[in-house]
Amino acid sequence: MSIDISHQSLKISQDLIHELGLTNVSFKKEDLHPIDAPDHTFNHIFCSFVLEHLRSPIAALQEAKRVLKPGGTITITEGDHGSTFFYPDSEKARSVVEAQVKLQQSKGGDANIGRQLYPLLQQTGFEEITSSPRQVYVDDSKPHLVEGFTLNTFTAMMRGIQNEAIANGLISKDDFLAGICDLERTAQGGGTFCYTFFKGVAVKSSES
Repeated sequence: MSIDISHQSLKISQDLIHELGLTNVSFKKEDLHPIDAPDHTFNHIFCSFVLEHLRSPIAALQEAKRVLKPGGTITITEGDHGSTFFYPDSEKARSVVEAQVKLQQSKGGDANIGRQLYPLLQQTGFEEITSSPRQVYVDDSKPHLVEGFTLNTFTAMMRGIQNEAIANGLISKDDFLAGICDLERTAQGGGTFCYTFFKGVAVKSSES
């Protein structure tokens, strides 16, 4: 079963599953509080880029643990904006990233949550926890990542907060536009970009 709170995300996923010819996946629009499933339902839960948006990631993990079978496993992936480094360096580009972090924080989320996966899983009572970084490094020798990640993923995400970040007084319009230009500059000749995702894996106790 695949769940998401967004109709658009579910539609994209359904289209992809259809293209792949898979028939063993069901889709449901719902939140994580609570998950509409009995205790001890699933063998494995995969949670990607969700905890960063939640006011209480612990509550979400507790609910995930509830619906896992004893001995079941969970995999979580999250980003960490504090791991963003680039060349040429730019104070204004860093200000854009910080504006996104503060904007997400004002909504109860945490754009730097990747580094917290181990303690979050530990506090929820999972066992056999491992957390590991998954670094993305981009330079001219990786044109597919220059286009696909630096420009069309990270910089596009930053560009999307423009109106809200400016309206909330987190950054001026001039500084925001200059920062976006400097982020784009890292995708041009001689530029580099680096970002770290984190992957957490854990097991629910067989006695739970």
